[in-house]
Amino acid sequence: MESPPGLDPGRRWRCGACGNLTRFDVESIERVRRFWHLDLSGGGTVDAEERLEVTVGSVTCRWCGGSDAIEVVPAPGGAEAAP
Repeated sequence: MESPPGLDPGRRWRCGACGNLTRFDVESIERVRRFWHLDLSGGGTVDAEERLEVTVGSVTCRWCGGSDAIEVVPAPGGAEAAP
């Protein structure tokens, strides 16, 4: 499973205001490199994609709408969160 933008594996967000652990709106900017395979008619598919940079603009709790109490905490079985 892929980690959300801005989170390391073994970490998750928690809303300190309402306790939500599962539903967040995340605004991010991603810079990616894609290898496109084009057919002769101009249609194409992405054969490979590499994420070069991810910048998280904001994380907002979907339940209470708060963005000022979002914490990064360890996920079950994950590493301890840095203070």
